[in-house]
Amino acid sequence: MASPPPAVLYADEGRALELLTVPQVMARLQLGRSAVYDLLRTGQLASITLGRARRIPTHALTDFIHTRLEQDAA
Repeated sequence: MASPPPAVLYADEGRALELLTVPQVMARLQLGRSAVYDLLRTGQLASITLGRARRIPTHALTDFIHTRLEQDAA
């Protein structure tokens, strides 16, 4: 079953700000739910909470990946 497309918000400058669900991040990183929530809990992956829903901006996921690549390269 395909996951739904990410939610899209627009920043002040008119840039699209896509928000991903935890299952979408799980699929992109090929990690389990607990691992993704551990990244969120420890602040390694930024997120926002809307009511009871947790959403991860795509730029936060990209920043996380770049940071991990830089750490591994060092």
